[in-house]
Amino acid sequence: MLNHWPPLGTLRGFEAAARLGSFHKAAEELHLTQSAISQQIRSLEAYLEQPLFFRSGRSVSLTDAGHDFLSTTQALLQQLAVGVRRLGQYRKPNQLVLNTTPTFARHWLLPRLADFRQRHPEVDLWIFTTDEVPDMASQTIDLAVRDDISSQAECSFKVLYADRLFPACHPSVLTVPEAQRTTLHGEREMDWSHWAVEAGIDVGQQDQGLNFSDPGMLLDAVCSRLGIGLVSQLLSHQAQADGLLTPLVATTIRGPSWALLTHRDSENDPLARSFTAWLLSHLQAEPT
Repeated sequence: MLNHWPPLGTLRGFEAAARLGSFHKAAEELHLTQSAISQQIRSLEAYLEQPLFFRSGRSVSLTDAGHDFLSTTQALLQQLAVGVRRLGQYRKPNQLVLNTTPTFARHWLLPRLADFRQRHPEVDLWIFTTDEVPDMASQTIDLAVRDDISSQAECSFKVLYADRLFPACHPSVLTVPEAQRTTLHGEREMDWSHWAVEAGIDVGQQDQGLNFSDPGMLLDAVCSRLGIGLVSQLLSHQAQADGLLTPLVATTIRGPSWALLTHRDSENDPLARSFTAWLLSHLQAEPT
C-alpha cells in the first residue's frame, strides 16, 4: 500500500495552497518560503503525473484532478491529526486501564462509578470493554475483571465473586399465563439445561423462544418484558432495586465466577490498589 503514497511532506503544502488559493499564503501559514511550496507542488504533480493547479501569474486555482485530490488529502490529514491527539491519552498522569466485559461494565460497574469517582478523584480510569479475553502480556492493561478469564503469564489471579443464577421476569409478565410467556435463552451457564439439571424446577421454560449470546442483552430483554430468562444475581441487583425484575422462585444455581487479573507491573501501583480495594468492598457487600 505504501508504494502508492505520495511523499507525505508535500501534502500539507498542497492542502494549504489549495485551501488558500495562493502559494504565497500557504508559505506564510506553514512558515516556509514560497519557492519551497512551489517545489512541493511540482514534486507532487510529478508523482501523480498530472497538474493539480492552473497557474496564472501570482494566482492559482485547482484543476479537476486537484479538486478531487484535495478532498482526499484533507480527510487524510484530519484523520492523522486526530490520531496524533489521541496518543495523548497514553501519557496521562494517574491513568489506570481496566479491561472488562461490556455486560459487567454496563450492569454492575456503571451504576457504581460515581461512588468510585467521589472516593478516588485522582484516578483517571479508562474502561476498556471487549468481548474477547485480553492478552495481558501484550496489551496495555493494568487490571481485568471478567467471568471468562483464567490465569495468565505476568499476572496475579484472584477469584472475586461466585455468581448465582435464577429465573426471572419483569413483574408485569407474571400476569401473562405461564404457557404464553416467551422463554429467553442464553449461552454457557445461562442455558436452561443447567437450570433443569441443577434445580429441576419447572418455571414454564420452553425449548423455543428468543436466543442471546450476550448475557447483558439477555438481562435487558428480561427487564423489557420480553419473557422469562436465567439472569445473573450480581448483574441484576440494580434492575431488582429499580423494580424491573422479579425472581420466579427463590432457588438459585451456580453461575460464572468473576475474577481479577492484575499485571505484575501494576501490582504495587497505588492507583490499582485503590481500585482493587474499592472493587472488593462492593463485591463483598453483594448477596451470596
